[in-house]
Amino acid sequence: MSTTEQFAADIAARLDRLPFTRSIWWLVVLISLGGVFELYSLFMTAYIAPGLVKGGLFVSHPAGFFAVNGVGFFVFCTFAGMFVGTMGCGFIADLLGRRSIFTVSLIWYSIASAIMAFQTSAVGVDFWRFVAAIGVGLEQVTIDTYLSELVPPKGRGRAFAFYQFIEFCVVPVVALLGWLLVPISPFGLAGWSWIALIAAVGALAAWFMRLGLPESPRWLALRNKRPEAEAAMARIEDMVRRDLRGAELPPPSKAVAIASHSLSFSEVLKPPYGQRTLLLSVFNLLQTVGFYGFAAWVPTLLIAKGITVTHSLLYAFIIAIANPVGPLLGMAIADKMERKWQLVCSGIGIGVFMLLFALQESAGAIIFFGVLVTLSSNWLSFAFHNYQAELYPTRIRARAVGFVYSWSRVSAAFVGLLIGFFLVQGGTIGVALFIGVAMALMILVIGTFGPHTRNLRLEEIAH
Repeated sequence: MSTTEQFAADIAARLDRLPFTRSIWWLVVLISLGGVFELYSLFMTAYIAPGLVKGGLFVSHPAGFFAVNGVGFFVFCTFAGMFVGTMGCGFIADLLGRRSIFTVSLIWYSIASAIMAFQTSAVGVDFWRFVAAIGVGLEQVTIDTYLSELVPPKGRGRAFAFYQFIEFCVVPVVALLGWLLVPISPFGLAGWSWIALIAAVGALAAWFMRLGLPESPRWLALRNKRPEAEAAMARIEDMVRRDLRGAELPPPSKAVAIASHSLSFSEVLKPPYGQRTLLLSVFNLLQTVGFYGFAAWVPTLLIAKGITVTHSLLYAFIIAIANPVGPLLGMAIADKMERKWQLVCSGIGIGVFMLLFALQESAGAIIFFGVLVTLSSNWLSFAFHNYQAELYPTRIRARAVGFVYSWSRVSAAFVGLLIGFFLVQGGTIGVALFIGVAMALMILVIGTFGPHTRNLRLEEIAH
């Protein structure tokens, strides 16, 4: 190894030997705050759609597949923007660092969301939704990248589950806001606009709280920024020592060799990472059908079952309350069960419970199976965000995660249109069958070809 590679390996070994103390958990919380706005933004789509239709900006049944005043096209713009943020901008975090991207992406999202709130046409809403989603996509890639680099191997599963718990706490909030605000117009401004403005203000608050985050020591070391890497590492170690009341930290384990020679995107497509890239790209195309095919369409699916707008928003809120519960329950097995098998089991849950949801007629049964679909989706989400970040080395992690994750944005952009199509053609049963087929294919792909990662150091997985 070169001196730079040896230094990077030593920094990684020092990070991996840290115990999971209160300070490490606090860093996880701060990193996770930005991810709140991905889910706020995504779930906001479901809960403001009835308000956009009610206000005359959009229609439930547009004239064409890509009609700009269709709810499906609004969903399409959301994921198209996220695709640009993940595919087109993910590499920036490898070039400029993880921390700097946190700042830019949240401010970008906040400004664009505020402008969207005051639009008076479908074209204006769609455009600024697209712009805001670019910032959300870049933020999500950076969070997955940084979190995997920070936490020790035996706690990565719990860290990602807890990060998703924080994210999913916002889902009942946005559902409640949708239920309370969408039917009314406080101070003459439409309820859906208030929901967008709340997102803009919240993103600025999260940006301010995260100003004190250190840069990733792993990234700094590989970029040969030795003083900065040593300072960031020493700061984290001091925080942990304080938690341990001055006790000595465990000695670093043997350093694992790290290569720093390449920063080219082409490495993502070459052995040994090309097969992983293909696997995760196909996986992301499919997993989105299950996750967002239900989550982003809950109120609309309920309305299709004959439930009124007001009651559908209430039922959707009750289902949404389950979102934070899934990751909390998942923390118990997040580091005890191999990641790929967690993805398989959660996919089975989504497919089965979605079909049972579609078959129900009573309110209680609809809510019950809606909650089970939600819990399965939560499990899928925290497991795969962890899994895809683990499979690449630090030098290309952000661009690799951005590339494979961007295919979920492509999928989601069209899933909104396809869900609308299957809903018209076959009702909720048609939607359930569509989701079930996607989950079966996802299970086959990840169960057959997914590598093992549980309790392994990032550098070991990279080799």
